[in-house]
Amino acid sequence: MAHTAFSSRAWGLALAPLFTLNFPLHALAQASAEAAKPESVTVTGRYEAPPAQMAGFGEVPLARTPLQVTSINTTALRDLGIDTLGEITKLDASIGDAYNAPGYWSSLRVRGFQLDNRNNYRRDGLPISGETALLLDNKERLEVLKGISGAQAGLSSPAGLANLVVKRPRGHATSLLLGWTEQASLKAAVDVDRQLGATGSEDSLGLRVNAAYEKLAPQLRNAKGERGLLAAALQAKLSRDDVLDAEVEWSRQSQPSVPGFSLLGATLPSADKFDPRLNLNNQAWSQPVVFEGQTASLRWTRQISTDWQLTAHAASQHLHTDDRLAFPYGCSAENNYDRYCSDGSFDLYDFRSEGERRRTQALALSLEGRLRTGSLQHHLSTGLQWSQLTARFGRQAYNWAGVGQVDGSVQVPAAPELTDENTHRDERSLEWHLRDRVALNAEWSLWLGLRANQLDRSSVRTDGSRAISYEQSFATPWLAATWQFSPETMAYASWGQGVETDVAPNRPRYTNAGEPLPALKSDQVEVGVKHSSKTLGWGVTLFDIQRPVAADLGACDIDNSCTRRLDGNARHRGLEANADTRWGAWSLRGSAMWLQARREGSATASLNGLVPDNVAQRSLRLMAAHQLAALPGLTLQAQLAHEGPRYVLPDNSLQVASWTTTSLSARYSLKAVGAEWLLRAGVDNVFDRRAWQETPYQYGHSYLYPLAPRTWRASLQVNL
Repeated sequence: MAHTAFSSRAWGLALAPLFTLNFPLHALAQASAEAAKPESVTVTGRYEAPPAQMAGFGEVPLARTPLQVTSINTTALRDLGIDTLGEITKLDASIGDAYNAPGYWSSLRVRGFQLDNRNNYRRDGLPISGETALLLDNKERLEVLKGISGAQAGLSSPAGLANLVVKRPRGHATSLLLGWTEQASLKAAVDVDRQLGATGSEDSLGLRVNAAYEKLAPQLRNAKGERGLLAAALQAKLSRDDVLDAEVEWSRQSQPSVPGFSLLGATLPSADKFDPRLNLNNQAWSQPVVFEGQTASLRWTRQISTDWQLTAHAASQHLHTDDRLAFPYGCSAENNYDRYCSDGSFDLYDFRSEGERRRTQALALSLEGRLRTGSLQHHLSTGLQWSQLTARFGRQAYNWAGVGQVDGSVQVPAAPELTDENTHRDERSLEWHLRDRVALNAEWSLWLGLRANQLDRSSVRTDGSRAISYEQSFATPWLAATWQFSPETMAYASWGQGVETDVAPNRPRYTNAGEPLPALKSDQVEVGVKHSSKTLGWGVTLFDIQRPVAADLGACDIDNSCTRRLDGNARHRGLEANADTRWGAWSLRGSAMWLQARREGSATASLNGLVPDNVAQRSLRLMAAHQLAALPGLTLQAQLAHEGPRYVLPDNSLQVASWTTTSLSARYSLKAVGAEWLLRAGVDNVFDRRAWQETPYQYGHSYLYPLAPRTWRASLQVNL
């Protein structure tokens, strides 16, 4: 089917853009809309991404904000064949993989730091748990804030924030989608948008319903599954000044997860000889990981006056997870527990943690508006946010089941006995924020942010042991200055803090068992230049992030032999660059990052200067789109992704090679029988490149994940 969609000449035209130097991401969304106009293929304007909701500074365009945010809408995601959060690594050079296992929840790095799945995810600006499959079918766009987010979030990794913006009623439209992905994955989705009252009236009512189902049959063996989503969003204009937004979502994904490959003794296996379709989770007793979630939110917006707005926003997320895996881990035969055996065997464990329950609740009240003090114009935002997170688990199985082989040929008996305890978690926080954008004159502005947090955390094992409870208070300031030295170009400098917490485990070997460490405050300095005109946008950013490191010091092998304390910093300094442009029928975009990530200030001298494992210190993303004049409505697209070498082990003794992949796609749009018909087709990893895509050192073990093999995809969308 997909092989017959293009002629060899068409593929040649699609390959040509790879030899250009720059190109677009945000513009892809506009290209889709413009392709529906068969009378013209000339587009003179760039697509401007909407203001980032998570930034918290009102309706300020991203090009005039002293923050680095990637914003991508779902139209562009579909053009690029992206269906899961983990695949957004294709979009931006600063976003990478971090134990991003297929079939599991997404794990990402930004600027070399890992996003914390418990604290770094937002939905319409309110906290949610990322320890689940976050489906995108009812999302309008995805925003990723890069770097320190102390002004936007209380507790978070210095990687930044990921925010999912939910689709809301916009008008009168229906969209139907049928999709196919090699081997035999099939998807059907519908998006219905309706205005139920008179548009613009004081009592207007809008409803948007999204439904999707996908049969998952990827090229990965033993990884068949399914996922589905049903969601509805309601918007009611109660009066001239009052708007009520409500939405609810149910989602479910059931699919076996895929464990990583590993070192074979002291040998780094060749990716060229590894079959990327192999899944070592292939025992007769292997079961899927099941993620099920219900999320709902209610938001009331009151326009108090021309200049001031009051918002009350509440949300609740309920997650149910059955986490199960035939888990390859270590080699007891060679007394190596961080890699597989040199002969290709490994210890295989039966892991089961069923009935996991996670609940996140949040309520935010905010007041936003403008006022003038003398000659200064202020745009102020202040408010309170309360949130509560609970996680409840049963006992778990983590039992040695036998010895497996890296070719997946050995079957071992199940060992499902619940022999291990789990850990319940509770967290409550109350946060207050104040943000002020001060216009000093037409060119200069000051940006001030402060967030104060009162945190209460506790945990306990499922048998009642190792209980820990602590409270901490902290404040995270942020400030920036911007200089609009031309109507199209802005320079900025910023400094800010983010915060995390840590505690010594309540175990006998710790001298400070159960005691919290001082708040771990990260610092970031960032300077940049942004340019945005009708046909060209570009930006260059320098950043320097220092994150405190908590470590166990001492023998740590007998009682009272170990102390957990601060031990230096992880310092990430880097340069980010991006550019996008449109002229005529061409759309071009590129992004690049150079990163120097090092360990500094450790009491263990051998650690200083080491590069973190699984972090590429250079990366590049290039994309191009071209609308063919010879066939109006047809747009050809090409992508190139490159990442530099990554270290496999924390001691930097082994390194995998860099890799480059190419993807091609086409989109054809036409209007017929009263509808817009949009056909998309593409192939990822065109040249079937074999390489180790990422090298996470996770759970005290080295893992290797390969690039996905060449994969074809196609979809048909009908807009009524």
